[in-house]
Amino acid sequence: MGGRSKHDLNHITSKKNGRWIKRFVPRTLFGRSLLILILPILIIQAISMFIFFDRHWSKMTSRLAFAVAGEISILSSYIDLSDNDEMVQQIITLSEQQLEFLITFDRGEMLTLNVETYNLLDGWEGMVRNSLVHELENALGYPFTVDVDFKEKWAEVRVQLSEGVLNVALPQRRLFSSTTYIFLIWVFFASTILLVISILFMRNQIRPIRRLAIAAERFGKGRKVDSFKVEGAKEVRQAGQAFLDMKTRLQRQIAQRTDMLAGVSHDLRTPLTRLKLQVAMMGDSPDIYDIKNDINDMEKMIEGYLNFVRGDGRETTVLTDIAAMLRDVTTSTKRQGCDVALNLNNVSDSIPLRPTAFKRCLNNILSNAAKYADFIWVTLARTDDDEIHIVIEDNGPGIDGNKLEEVFRPFYRVDSSRNANTGGVGLGLPISMDIVHAHGGKIWLESSEHGGLAVNIVLPI
Repeated sequence: MGGRSKHDLNHITSKKNGRWIKRFVPRTLFGRSLLILILPILIIQAISMFIFFDRHWSKMTSRLAFAVAGEISILSSYIDLSDNDEMVQQIITLSEQQLEFLITFDRGEMLTLNVETYNLLDGWEGMVRNSLVHELENALGYPFTVDVDFKEKWAEVRVQLSEGVLNVALPQRRLFSSTTYIFLIWVFFASTILLVISILFMRNQIRPIRRLAIAAERFGKGRKVDSFKVEGAKEVRQAGQAFLDMKTRLQRQIAQRTDMLAGVSHDLRTPLTRLKLQVAMMGDSPDIYDIKNDINDMEKMIEGYLNFVRGDGRETTVLTDIAAMLRDVTTSTKRQGCDVALNLNNVSDSIPLRPTAFKRCLNNILSNAAKYADFIWVTLARTDDDEIHIVIEDNGPGIDGNKLEEVFRPFYRVDSSRNANTGGVGLGLPISMDIVHAHGGKIWLESSEHGGLAVNIVLPI
């Protein structure tokens, strides 16, 4: 059947739910760690609040309301059975002294019952009032009204007796347990203290990880990385020490390779120089001319190979005006007889570069373009991601689309018109790629709108 199975639909639904959840999950380790610490605390606090209100606060409120309702019921019965004002006043005075009530008796008054008075209220005020109303309905045999105002911290109960209306005002503490405020204050301060401790602890744990990440990024971009103090948890210290050891080994290997190749360069060039002298003494002939060309080609190959392997690992990184460097290299290219159009787009940023190495990268690309084209366009721009974007285009024959990545392989030579009778050993672009990568950048090729090749270089600022 063409429809999807239930398993496929469940898989698609789970992937959508996963993407929805990821949008709300912090991206940083610090945020995720805090979430892991805080979320259980919030859940525990929510459960504690629920248990407190369900088991303690509501029961305490009911018991307090039950006691008040019983006292008002007894008071109402005594006053209703009293036949003179003196007896009523004695009962009121004694009750005010013992029960913390403010009591008045309006003889001859009638209670106005408002139906809305008995509507359920929201919040704590509503819970207290409704609990008192419930207990009064069970304890009293008289009509009554209840008003609760926590702003004034008083509640008023009015009871319709046979001879008049009994007004009883009582303080909030007779209906509301003070442990509620204590509990809420404790929950707030406990959560705040735990949150502060968690933030301080996680910052101390994240700091060495962030330091390690910055050092690794700088080292990957070919910039100078100073040794840093290895601290933090055991695993973090192990990772930091492993990075420092790796950096030391790599730098030592690069230095050893450079020193070794310097000696190899001398050893290789000495016999070639000797051959050139011997050939020069043999006179001129077609065969001698071919031998000279072969020796020159060998010198070019050896020089290209040494430049490729040696690199510029010992050159320090300095802030360099990229626009000034482009003006310099394009001027040199113009001297080769190729027209160059330079568009700097008002970019004047100084970025960390190894000037000699990066100038070699640009010269390799421009020299390569000048061999195949008569016009070159160089564009400098700053991207929205705060990166430097350099585009070098030409109007030469270009390269087939399926070979745009292969040309970065060492010693690879294009078998098309772009490589005919132009010399080279296939190391210019690989050297340029290594230099760009050593600066933490990216380089790729694409077809130019001018008919030739476009070299794109992106560097971090």
